Amino acid sequence: MCAVVGVINSKNASTIAYYALFAMQHRGQEASGISVSNGENIKTHKAKGKVDEVFNTQILSQLQGNLAIGHNRYSTAGSLSLHDAQPVSATCSFGDIALVHNGNLINKEEIRKELIENGAIFHSNMDTENVIHLIARSKQKKLKDKFIEALKLSKGAYSFILASKNQLFAARDPYGVRPLSLARLKDGGFVIASETCAFDLIEAEFIRDVKAGEMLIFTEGKDEFESIQVFEETNPRICAFEYIYLSRPDSVIEGKSVYEVRKKMGENLAKKFKEKVDFVVPVPDSGVSAAIGFASYLNLPLEMAIVRNHYVGRTFIEPSQELRNFKVKLKLNPMKEILKGKDIVVIDDSIVRGTTSKKIISLLRQAGVRKIHLAIACAQIKFPDVYGIDTPTFKELILADKSIEEVREFIDADSLIFLDTCELIASMGKEREYSLVSFNGDYFIK
Repeated sequence: MCAVVGVINSKNASTIAYYALFAMQHRGQEASGISVSNGENIKTHKAKGKVDEVFNTQILSQLQGNLAIGHNRYSTAGSLSLHDAQPVSATCSFGDIALVHNGNLINKEEIRKELIENGAIFHSNMDTENVIHLIARSKQKKLKDKFIEALKLSKGAYSFILASKNQLFAARDPYGVRPLSLARLKDGGFVIASETCAFDLIEAEFIRDVKAGEMLIFTEGKDEFESIQVFEETNPRICAFEYIYLSRPDSVIEGKSVYEVRKKMGENLAKKFKEKVDFVVPVPDSGVSAAIGFASYLNLPLEMAIVRNHYVGRTFIEPSQELRNFKVKLKLNPMKEILKGKDIVVIDDSIVRGTTSKKIISLLRQAGVRKIHLAIACAQIKFPDVYGIDTPTFKELILADKSIEEVREFIDADSLIFLDTCELIASMGKEREYSLVSFNGDYFIK
């Protein structure tokens, strides 16, 4: 998950990075950080918490420079320690550098062991720090070549943004699993971010997506950027979860509106729904777009009968199960007056552990709903994702060893349906490949 941003050739670099991170808060809530270069050195501020908790006007005023990178943390590697917050910065023989990363490196332990055996000292548990060490020990003369060498040694899913005193580098892995886009600022500078919703807030004009296996190089004071295809052999596979859950609905990922894709998922889900209901109820906010498509296709009323408290946060990205269970009740409240005595179909984006769905259905039954049908606008999640999503083990995935009927009984729904993988692909578009490891177990990065 995580959000990354890079800004160059803008007098308001730290403020732009701040607002971009604010727009991408949904990608991580555990920590936030910004590094800024003033042309001579790089200064970093990071702390645990959300963007507006970590930064204020006074802190941003101390982060002066025309070049900045930033990060919102959602831990899939490392721990909750502040040492595992990003950006990761260091001073090397060629000056200050700072790095941010969205994704997961699957050869982290192998690389780290070799680095430690050769004298490296680590300050964090993150795979991101590996790349800093690989850059520092490289015998290449230029920073871009050191970075390229580090990328070729790192296997996994990644979108990296690297800052030096006067240059910015953006790179995606050969499969382009995690998103990364480029835009032009009104003052002529450039901004790179995980999602295009960040560009809308800062009024930047989208240029294009960074290609799979590509590195973009920006230099302070230059109006053009350099593109290097680091990996000639690429097989782009954007993560399907970017469309299902991770991205904001107002983002455009690889040329496709996330909102429109989710609506299509709802339409395809509606085609297989056979029950009679009074109305459709989305689980806010992630089920809303699919519910609109579902209700429209079947010509059913749509009722926002579950109200979300937006000041609680996303239960899926909380680090402990105990917090997840309690926060479902804190976050979602059914409207008894609308629901009592009704037959409804509830639309949600996914079932991972099953505990949230079970709690939602329990709350609905307490509200007096007569029949509850649950329709999930994605395929069954049966395999852990190792490329940057928080489903690290089979035992946490309820569908890994249970049938749909067993899951239906566990969550206490009257019926339960999913999209199959083909229907999911059809919703996203058949013209390209996707990372579908959660559904088919195809761990394509070796």
